[in-house]
Amino acid sequence: MTEGKSIREFFEQDHDRLDELFKTFQRLKQSDFPKAEQAFKDFKVGLQRHILWEEDLLFPLWEEKTGMSKDGPTFVMRNEHRQIGKQLEAIHDKVVEQNPESDREEQVLLNLLGSHNMKEERVLYPSIDQVTSAEERETVFQNMNSLPEDGYKISCGQR
Repeated sequence: MTEGKSIREFFEQDHDRLDELFKTFQRLKQSDFPKAEQAFKDFKVGLQRHILWEEDLLFPLWEEKTGMSKDGPTFVMRNEHRQIGKQLEAIHDKVVEQNPESDREEQVLLNLLGSHNMKEERVLYPSIDQVTSAEERETVFQNMNSLPEDGYKISCGQR
């Protein structure tokens, strides 16, 4: 699955997968709320897992390799993750209420994600690929499967 993949390639593909889930939620929320709700649950769990992979595996590796932590890109990315999380929860609250009127919250989230993902895809991921070996990247991919699900699996009141 990840053999020989770069960090950039893998994480960009996950961004694309998450984008499609969110688009499905947006497309269906007015016409088929149960299907929209499932797409949102999958998106929320997937995004939370993506952030956990970055914060628990990628960012520490980057910081170890470069010595940059306090004022480096991972510091900025963590702060943006908190903002993304707040917007994700605002939409989540509407979904729990079965309220499809979340356009404003969605737009804020999409604006945050657009800027954030661009920085990761154009700068951070390629930089991580440059400072790590193939073996280190493979270790990251292997460790992604061992992170506990309770760190990201809660969505819409379910586990």
